Amino acid sequence: MQGQAQSIAGRPVVAGSSSTARLQGRRNAAAAPQATRKVTSMVAAGPRLPKPIGGDSGGDEPLRISLGEGMMGGGFTNVDPESRRVVPEANGRTKLKVVYVVLEAQYQASLSAAVNKINTHRKEVCVELAGYLLEELRDAKNFEKFKKDVASANIFIGSLIFIEELADKIVEAVGPARETLDACLIFPSMPAVMKLNKLGSFSMSQLGGGGKSAIGEFMKNMRQQNDNFEEQLLKLVRTLPKVLKYLPSDKAQDARNYVNSLQYWLGGNDENLENLILNIAQSYSPACKGIDFAPAEPELFPDVGLWHPLAPHMYEDLKEYLNWYDTRKDVKFEKDAPVIGLVLQRSHLVTGDHGHYDGVVAELEARGAKVVPVFAGGLDFSAPVKKFFYDPLGSGRAFVNCVVSLTGFALVGGPARQDAPKAVEALKSLNVPYLVSLPLVFQTTEEWLDSELGVHPVQVALQVALPELDGGIEPIVFAGRDSNTGKSHSLPDRIDSLCSRAINWAKLAKKEKREKKLAITVFSFPPDKGNVGTAAYLNVFGSIYRVLKDLRADGYNVGDLPANEEGLIKSVLTQAEAKFNSADLNIAYKMSVDEYQKLCPYAEALEENWGKPPGNLNSNGQELLIYGKQFGNVFIGVQPTFGYEGDPMRLLFSKSASPHHGFAAYYTYLEKIFGADAVLHFGTHGSLEFMPGKQVGMSGVCYPDSLIGTIPNLYYYAANNPSEATIAKRRSYANTISYLTPPAENAGLYKGLKELKELISSYQSMRDSGRAVAICATIIETARQCNLDKDVKLPEDDEAVKNMSIDERDAIVGGVYRKLMEIESRLLPCGLHVVGCPPTAEEAVATLVNIAELDRPDNNPPIRGLPGLLAAAIGRDIEEIYAGNNKGVLADVDLLQQITEACRSSVREFVKDRTGFDGRIGTNWLAQLSKSLGLSVEPWVRALQGTQFASADRQELITLFTYLEFCLNQVVRDNELGALREALEGKYTEPGPGGDPIRNPGVLPTGKNIHALDPQSIPTAAALKNARVVVDRLLERQKDEMGGKYPESIAVVLWGTDNIKTYGESLAQVCMMVGVKPVPDALGRVNKLEVIPLEELGRPRIDVVVNCSGVFRDLFVNQMNLLDRAIKLAAEQDEPLEMNFVRKHALEQAEELGVSVRDAATRVFSNASGSYSSNVNLAVENSSWSDEQQLQEMYLSRKSFAFNSDRPGAGGEMNRDVFTAAMKTVDVTFQNLDSSEISLTDVSHYFDSDPTKLVAGLRDDGKMPSAFIADTTTANAQVRSLGETVRLDARTKLLNPKWYEGMLSSGYEGVREIQKRLTNTMGWSATSGMVDNWVYDEANATFIEDPEMAQRLMDANPNSFRKLVATFLEANGRGYWDAKPEQLERLRQMYMDVEDKIEGVE
Repeated sequence: MQGQAQSIAGRPVVAGSSSTARLQGRRNAAAAPQATRKVTSMVAAGPRLPKPIGGDSGGDEPLRISLGEGMMGGGFTNVDPESRRVVPEANGRTKLKVVYVVLEAQYQASLSAAVNKINTHRKEVCVELAGYLLEELRDAKNFEKFKKDVASANIFIGSLIFIEELADKIVEAVGPARETLDACLIFPSMPAVMKLNKLGSFSMSQLGGGGKSAIGEFMKNMRQQNDNFEEQLLKLVRTLPKVLKYLPSDKAQDARNYVNSLQYWLGGNDENLENLILNIAQSYSPACKGIDFAPAEPELFPDVGLWHPLAPHMYEDLKEYLNWYDTRKDVKFEKDAPVIGLVLQRSHLVTGDHGHYDGVVAELEARGAKVVPVFAGGLDFSAPVKKFFYDPLGSGRAFVNCVVSLTGFALVGGPARQDAPKAVEALKSLNVPYLVSLPLVFQTTEEWLDSELGVHPVQVALQVALPELDGGIEPIVFAGRDSNTGKSHSLPDRIDSLCSRAINWAKLAKKEKREKKLAITVFSFPPDKGNVGTAAYLNVFGSIYRVLKDLRADGYNVGDLPANEEGLIKSVLTQAEAKFNSADLNIAYKMSVDEYQKLCPYAEALEENWGKPPGNLNSNGQELLIYGKQFGNVFIGVQPTFGYEGDPMRLLFSKSASPHHGFAAYYTYLEKIFGADAVLHFGTHGSLEFMPGKQVGMSGVCYPDSLIGTIPNLYYYAANNPSEATIAKRRSYANTISYLTPPAENAGLYKGLKELKELISSYQSMRDSGRAVAICATIIETARQCNLDKDVKLPEDDEAVKNMSIDERDAIVGGVYRKLMEIESRLLPCGLHVVGCPPTAEEAVATLVNIAELDRPDNNPPIRGLPGLLAAAIGRDIEEIYAGNNKGVLADVDLLQQITEACRSSVREFVKDRTGFDGRIGTNWLAQLSKSLGLSVEPWVRALQGTQFASADRQELITLFTYLEFCLNQVVRDNELGALREALEGKYTEPGPGGDPIRNPGVLPTGKNIHALDPQSIPTAAALKNARVVVDRLLERQKDEMGGKYPESIAVVLWGTDNIKTYGESLAQVCMMVGVKPVPDALGRVNKLEVIPLEELGRPRIDVVVNCSGVFRDLFVNQMNLLDRAIKLAAEQDEPLEMNFVRKHALEQAEELGVSVRDAATRVFSNASGSYSSNVNLAVENSSWSDEQQLQEMYLSRKSFAFNSDRPGAGGEMNRDVFTAAMKTVDVTFQNLDSSEISLTDVSHYFDSDPTKLVAGLRDDGKMPSAFIADTTTANAQVRSLGETVRLDARTKLLNPKWYEGMLSSGYEGVREIQKRLTNTMGWSATSGMVDNWVYDEANATFIEDPEMAQRLMDANPNSFRKLVATFLEANGRGYWDAKPEQLERLRQMYMDVEDKIEGVE
């Protein structure tokens, strides 16, 4: 292997040389000449406008870019198809023209070689060749050229055409030319393309045998069966003799030629392809009639086998391969060398395009690892995994320690579809880490290096998102593509990174537990000692303590553990020699500047943003400081923060700055000094994965890649946040392990709200008596004291009550009752989760009630929700009851409350029957005994006996409670600690969907490697249906408030997690607003659009401005493309302007800005690639802003990067003019809440994206837009005003004893959760002005004016309490809270007291 040379970007690279110089240069910026670290775009020099690309388009024609500008020139690739054209000198010979289109480029070189051979050696015939990659046909010039080529061709060949909009182009070009073509060969592709096949009298329908059409059967089966198309076709090839006996001899010959052609094609080398062309020419080209070229039969290769670049041939048996491998003279391996299994695509091997595979094999062996490279001919790679990765002696144990797939495809199914269950079964059984790396498919190396997006969006959908469903991790780009030959080549620094990471995963299985080193990393956000250990809904230190005890029991060295979690907190937070309340965290290591510069290869690149090291973050002025504490072989460290959150100027930059020296020193310490075998990031979420770099497919100069280095990364992540978990997987190579959010409970009622409920029940029992008026007056008075007068319209005085009719009184009481029930039944997570502590059965009840509420028509068998079943039992429709309740009809509000109570008691009885004496799910012997004696009935029957719902449909109830039984077992089964132990032993972590466990109980049990969903599968039909309901309710509500007028424009925010949980509901809402419907293609992928006619829509098309979170942008590039197309399609409809506000505004803006209407209709915006959030949240959390103007400038400078479906490869391009022009027309701002766990004040993201005051500042009339929030957390979807939602949030969480006492049970971390809610509430004041004064008053009364409570908070977490006090003072100082002088005096005194405590002054 030594000295085997390959070349990258024109320079030779020696694959096998293992000189230390080569190894130490890992990720060095000089790895490839064009990969010099580009940080200029992240320089702190204020917002900049990007240079215009390609000049002015002058008219409606979308821009087309000349080669070399921007990422893939805004189209998807800049390679000129002319580079594949071969034009021979005819010299009197017959000239044939062959045109081909393929998905990937590996056939380019062998097809060119085959044609050159014919042209050189054949006297009778020569061949002109024209070739196209499928993606190139998006470009209008290329497509025109392609149509001309096809029109003059003799033979057309197409393969793997599985992208519908491009398949349509193939049909458009080849369809009309089919008659004049001598032959048309289509290998596995979409149905419409397959039908173009033409060989003499052969058509695809003949391959069916026995009169059945095979193609028809395929197409029918393709969407139902798991075996994919290519596998089916290969099966047909094997059963050919049976098929041919049904056909007349001439037809049999044509069918045989088709199947032979497929075998030549799959054989792929230049001999096979030469024979393919000659065989088709002599059989079907009139010009070659009568000539016998004597083509050889197809050379066949094994369907599955083993391959090695130095082996004499392919092997079909592992023992034979190992006999050759173990007797090699060129290389020696250690006895316990790690063994890496590689998965390869056979088409690359047979076409001779395997330079990139050679590079990986060479690098692994140079690093001392053995390799077992296997391949498959079709796209089911699970077969070679099962056949060759197990012990050849038959022990049933895995022979490999880690599997790396170099295909980029899902393990089963390739580009057409995938079969994740089959893949997971194969990988679970093998039980080793599974890495999926990718070769660049649709870009050249230069295009990828220059691109901010990174990997092409179509490739992300096919080769990153789909393998994640199999449990694949670490999508590292290991191979590039040469723009001239189309061949793949190694990317040395990426292969370096891939191989060292794969070997480190493999070593986890080999190293003794007591010697393994684990670096647990916690987060501190915002940076403050009171915030160390921040994570969504997780008791971080309680969880770490539990993990350490579990690891100790399992044989790991965790040193001397403190006696309890309080001791653990103190040891990390406090320097031993400092006073207890010192402001300094414990310093684990002091790194000199020399050591840092020597060990951190990218230190110099950070100087552009941060100056010379050590800087002033995580440093003492001379050295860089690593905060944390070591326990045996476990280090608990505190991840530094971004570093710029306190600097308002840096927060204004449109792109994020690089990590600071302290951040780089932390990860350098973990890898090079502590020597971690794995890092465990603890909880949702840190900053590493949000550092600048490409969106997906990092290069060696992207910061997340540089920082994580070669350490396997494990990451405890909240199960309900699949979108950010996916960012962590793709950008920091994390193997995520899901944890449960805390058990939910109903918010309940307290204080005056409880009293109100009692008054209402008195009113109901006496509404016809003389006391009704007095009770109604008391209800109104109490509702006012509880500040419900903003949510329910109440009469002015008692006099008005006296003059009311009974119906009018009922309407008021009904309105108050509805509001109370909304508060009472709202789900809230109580307390914080501890890893490895599943909820008790009782704690699971509220979650199960909510699971039972939803209809699940797609389930097998379909399930009807419990409220609907109970309503049907009394002859009512639940939707009617919801509608009456929403209007405040007293009888319906009361009936819905009765249904809710009956649901709760049914579920509670059901759970009681399944609860053991320890309160956990188990066997309840009493219930079992009475059941066996026939003394008991089903628990839900018991619960409903004697109620009006007793006649509910028994069969439907059995179906529902059977499902709930499954859900209950899932909720209380967890593998959170088990999955961590398995990952540390180098085993496979089973994948599972992330999302809301109520909507999708498949999220449970936790302890799985979280994946999102196939991005091309949304929005689903159900999401469209739900979206329509919400949009109708939103527009009705706004119309009521605007005197019957529709809003002209709505600003919508799209979130990644929401769209995963709801399968694209908010995405579908945008489409519904503009009146365009997304529809699936023949393979069920949503990528087509239909305009809904105005007659059917029944209202105007509403204009939108869509702001996508950075996470949504990363996960759903294809859906942003779909949205942009939908909005532009609406703008191009020739309709009256009063019925099409999209067109109306686009025409106005086109004139105002001097651009085309299509460009003026740009409405889909986000951050620049590699940047996240508007930074408004950072400014608010760190009090680093001067006025609201500054916050609005952050929003404008960071959120106005436009996405353009005409140039999808360009990523986000700064387009502030169009963004501002569109925002000026906005009448309504709108966001969605989709799950009970995360509401408006739980996280800062929601106010960070809220443009309400920004719109008022931009509008010419300065008018504040209406602001609405859709709440789809229950079956009865609501549209509330932002003010109503903020009030509901305050009542159910911040001011609710059930919530804050639940939080305080976690002590230190609970105080921080309370403080965070208040800070986020102030964030809403800053961006929307929709927080009422009483919210601050009540919060102050609860936490500050109650001396006992204030003392509890101060004792548990003085730093967070100080921040809480400071936030009250800040809210007053900024004019958001009108506080009384005595309130402010008390706050100032308290601030001084807590300062003294922190500084140790008694």
